[in-house]
Amino acid sequence: MAESKNRVGKTAKDDAEEVKEILSVVSTEVPTLIKNIIATVFSEDAGRNMGKAAAAFYKELKESGMPDEVALRMTEDYMKTFTGFGDLLKQSIGKESVQIHTKPKPHSKEEE
Repeated sequence: MAESKNRVGKTAKDDAEEVKEILSVVSTEVPTLIKNIIATVFSEDAGRNMGKAAAAFYKELKESGMPDEVALRMTEDYMKTFTGFGDLLKQSIGKESVQIHTKPKPHSKEEE
C-alpha cells in the first residue's frame, strides 16, 4: 500500500517519527531544565538575595509612611510570590523527583 505524501514530500510515518523524536527530547530536557531552575531559586545565594530584597521592600514601605502592620503584611505577600513560584515548579515535575539540598534516600534491597 502506498503511503500518501504531505506538501513537503514527507510521509505520515516520517511525520510520526519526527514528533516521536521531539517528544523524546522534550521529555528528557524539560524536567532537567525545571530541576536546574528550582536549584537556582532555592540556592543559598538566592535565599540571601531574597532576604535583601524583602528587607529593601519593607524599608521602602516604612520610609513612605506605611504603618508597621501593613508594611509587614505586604512584605510577607511579596515573599510568597517567590516561594509560590518555587512550589509551582516543584509541582510541575513531581515532588518525588525533586531533591534539593537533601541526601538521596538509600534504596532497599527489594527495590534493586
